[in-house]
Amino acid sequence: MGNIFGKKKQQSRVTEQDKAVLQLKQQRDQLKQYQKKIHLQLGKERELAKQLLKDGKKEKAKLLVKKKRYQEQLLEKTDKQLDNLEMMVNDIEFAQVEMKVVEGLKVGNECLKKMHQMMSIEDVERIMDETREGIEYQNEIDELLAGSLTQEDEDAVLAELDAITQQTEEEGIQLPDVPADKLPEVEAEKRAREKERQKEMVMAS
Repeated sequence: MGNIFGKKKQQSRVTEQDKAVLQLKQQRDQLKQYQKKIHLQLGKERELAKQLLKDGKKEKAKLLVKKKRYQEQLLEKTDKQLDNLEMMVNDIEFAQVEMKVVEGLKVGNECLKKMHQMMSIEDVERIMDETREGIEYQNEIDELLAGSLTQEDEDAVLAELDAITQQTEEEGIQLPDVPADKLPEVEAEKRAREKERQKEMVMAS
């Protein structure tokens, strides 16, 4: 019980414009039903007028034709009313679309205002000025350094850079240890040494 009475009533999303459109469409449908009924009745009365003429009842047939003519005039009026209803429905629906567009523009303008408050034109100009001043200050330092250093200073700077580069390379690349074992002699070297020994023995004898 408590949960039933405790529920909040959901707010209806149906607007007054929606209700007006619905009412106009209902009136339109009623007029169409009326027209359909009149058309059926006119067809029957036309056939009845033919039968009355065949039976020789000309006055009754004439009266029936007059009634038919009056109903046809009513149909013409309902056609105009239907056109007015359709135009009114279209106008209201288009106005609803325009309202949504206006609401969207309103939300967009509010967002732009908030963004402008976060970053005003003065803030942008100040940041640009600070950036420009920083660039100019760096240029001044570069010009001062370029004018105060002699060629000897420039050479010393380059030499220090080379030393730093070499030290970095040495620290980054480790050379393998030199092997302690004697390398095996190549066959060609053995033959050359053998010939040298034979030559020395011949000269000595």
